[in-house]
Amino acid sequence: MYVRKLNVISLVEAIRKMTSLPASILGLSNRGKIKKEYVADLVIFNPKTIMDKATWDEPHQYPSGISWVIVNGKVAIDHGEGSKILSGKVLKKHE
Repeated sequence: MYVRKLNVISLVEAIRKMTSLPASILGLSNRGKIKKEYVADLVIFNPKTIMDKATWDEPHQYPSGISWVIVNGKVAIDHGEGSKILSGKVLKKHE
């Protein structure tokens, strides 16, 4: 909404605020960017159709427009469908 409809920030800046900026603040030196030797955490989405569907009344609604999610190098969402692979882990500051 803030990128496509309101043009408050650019798509590039929105992605940075959700990836490399928090990783840097938390001291996660090998996350937040697509770079050699970094952990492979990726979300592949269509910028024209991605949309959050969660509401206060129904917070567990999945977003649309996300095709793939890769967590720690393993596919968690494949063509919009969840897999049974649980490759996430709790991250601690400066880990």
